[in-house]
Amino acid sequence: MKHLLTTAALALAAAAPAMAETWTMTSTWPSSLELIEIDKHWVELANSLVDDDKLTIEFYEGGSLVPAGEVFGAVESGTIQAGADWPGYWAGRDSAFSPLATTASLFNAVDYVNWIQEWGGADLYNEVYGKFGMVYLPYGVTNNESGFRTVSKAIKTVDDLKGLRLRLSGLEQGKLLEKLGGNQVSMAGGEIYQSLERGVIDGAEFSTPNVDFSGGFQQVTKYWSTPGWHQSSSVFGVMINKASWDALDDETRERLEIAADATMLWSLAFTEKRATEAFAQFTEAGTEINRLDDAALEQIQTLANETIQEVACENPLSAKVYASQISYLQDYATWRDASAPFNLGRTPNGPDLAAIQACAQ
Repeated sequence: MKHLLTTAALALAAAAPAMAETWTMTSTWPSSLELIEIDKHWVELANSLVDDDKLTIEFYEGGSLVPAGEVFGAVESGTIQAGADWPGYWAGRDSAFSPLATTASLFNAVDYVNWIQEWGGADLYNEVYGKFGMVYLPYGVTNNESGFRTVSKAIKTVDDLKGLRLRLSGLEQGKLLEKLGGNQVSMAGGEIYQSLERGVIDGAEFSTPNVDFSGGFQQVTKYWSTPGWHQSSSVFGVMINKASWDALDDETRERLEIAADATMLWSLAFTEKRATEAFAQFTEAGTEINRLDDAALEQIQTLANETIQEVACENPLSAKVYASQISYLQDYATWRDASAPFNLGRTPNGPDLAAIQACAQ
């Protein structure tokens, strides 16, 4: 009888549905900044694709659970299961996070998509985040950022950067700005408006035109210098605590990955449409827009290559990421250049691949 009861109990346990998981997820973005729409899109799509009896993701806007700078630690410790981010915020933890987020005058949005999907980039995200007990799903990409917005001085040439205090995020970006004579000031996105208004900084970059407009920068700046050479594209995604990820079944993990791929494609079209609309809004608001000439951009490219090599060679993992990216650029260049002008972007005259590969050893 005891054997029969044990067998029946095991059979019932096997037949009973698994307990549904509920994840808490937050973002580095407050609801006032349009970047959060990418996070919301992934959550909504993921929740629609995944069975309710397996996983539900509860999303909270940035700052409502933990400060933006603490999202990484909250996911790493398992306090929350998932956190939306821009990888560059964690370059202080490991400089390899920087090229996972953006590049100075290298990748455009299509380059990041190509590299992530087919040239080994996805594995490198998980290698870097994996050091901290996390899995990473890239799910957002934007093309080059707006550029610098300044209060009282227009940036029309490289020389105009000299002496300016500019809010700028990014490790390589800050070093590059210093070589150009400017001064990097680091601050959270939510602090930029008041810092411009009070004259704490002379100007700032933040994101794409639509995100900048949502931040109200047209109200406190008069000039806009394009293009956004400092961040030629940006990637966003979700950090997932590895223990939480491993607790899911294969089908659920696959559906979260599908939601990430779909959101990345949507994010590019969404942000390019919104950026186009915001460009017109800045013009209507009276912003003076000045584009650096090609000679200036060539000068910046040379210094960017030098800076990338310097930073990469301080950290073998960072060098590994950059070597992969530059290898992709060289590989893709054969077809991209042959198909010009009907191609996808440009092939930059980038850093020395062999030198960076040597630093990756």
